[in-house]
Amino acid sequence: MHESGEPAREAVAVVGVSCRLPGARNPRAFWELLRDGRSGITDVPADRWDARWLLSADPAAPGGIATTRGGFLEDVSGFDADFFGISPNEADMMDPQQRLVLELGWEALEDADVVPARLAGTRTGVFVGAMWDDYAIRLYKHGTRRIDRHSFTGLHRGIIANRLSYVLGLNGPSLAVDAAQSSGLVSVHLAAESLRAGECTLALAGGVNLVLTPEKGCAGRKFGGLSPDGLCRTFDARANGYVRGEGGACLVLKTLSRAVADGDRIYCVIEGSAVNNDGATPGLTVPGARAQEEVVRRAHERAGTRPEDVQYVELHGTGTRVGDPVEAAALGAALGVGRPAGHPLRVGSVKTNIGHLEGAAGIVGLLKTVLSIWHRELPPSLNFETPNPDIAFDELRLRVQQDLTPWPRPDRPLIAGTSSFGMGGTNCHVVLR
Repeated sequence: MHESGEPAREAVAVVGVSCRLPGARNPRAFWELLRDGRSGITDVPADRWDARWLLSADPAAPGGIATTRGGFLEDVSGFDADFFGISPNEADMMDPQQRLVLELGWEALEDADVVPARLAGTRTGVFVGAMWDDYAIRLYKHGTRRIDRHSFTGLHRGIIANRLSYVLGLNGPSLAVDAAQSSGLVSVHLAAESLRAGECTLALAGGVNLVLTPEKGCAGRKFGGLSPDGLCRTFDARANGYVRGEGGACLVLKTLSRAVADGDRIYCVIEGSAVNNDGATPGLTVPGARAQEEVVRRAHERAGTRPEDVQYVELHGTGTRVGDPVEAAALGAALGVGRPAGHPLRVGSVKTNIGHLEGAAGIVGLLKTVLSIWHRELPPSLNFETPNPDIAFDELRLRVQQDLTPWPRPDRPLIAGTSSFGMGGTNCHVVLR
């Protein structure tokens, strides 16, 4: 039993990683971008849509967007269909999110020194967070002319995970997870629980998001969540919303005992995680501080970690006027208050580097934390100059990580948390060591 009274739970090891992100085609490039404090935010690629005719300074204008900036991949159309045994006609009808997950899954297994062909018939699970269907929107603009026999599977969100299971012949659980913006991190939670329950012997957990049409950006602006100048300023006084981003990441997970027995390289371990929902708040998308505090507390109780042992938390950190103060208050109540004044909890948000990857946001934040533990350094969170006056940093014992530094207490276990919150209130927190 832990000191909290929680029964001891087996840790889950992270043994392989992959990613395709704005300004970073792989985990090594991603770490270099983070370490150097660089931004992957650019203008909308010319081959997506002509953003100039959508620009409007008036938020009330129909169908307008405020900025052409975002976190975009260099190429979303390139795909080696033959490598995966897929015909060109079927590949053309596949949502590029399916294609990207095939590539990320394969690359993560390679990183874990797992031969994909040897997984056929095993209880390997696939859990993928995803929330949008932009490719279907593009195709349906042509009416029924473009629909063929591959459309049914090619445009189905569940197939994003199932396609990888099919190609590799995997017999474990296989599901696309849609918990809105917390989808990617919830996928990791589900994968870890499935491993502990014995449903899986190995699990691939990830998230994917592609920005292929302008419509969601228009809706985000009308909703009031997007930054009009294309910058995410998490916990800063100038915070005015987030900027959209795309890409994906994938982790290969095993129980710690199995990873040790197999002689795997272990990036870090997942000690515990928790998921809940805000329930009834003043509005459907209004975050609830009490539920956010509770999900953080619950995850660390399951991990057996004390608040003072946690050295860093990767925030959901959207840079919105409503969300940032709520998250800070909840996190401070769960992990900050009671810490020694000279040892504040370091916090940051990868959204300041590459934008908000929506359904993949949580898995990317987790990957940043995994790499920070592996490299034993904490990279800077960007665009932070003046603390948000609505956040009591000193009282909550929080400090935004502004420079590349060693961990505050490198002689102690490197313990960190990652948070991700969906707009419908589904909250997730994962504890890494």
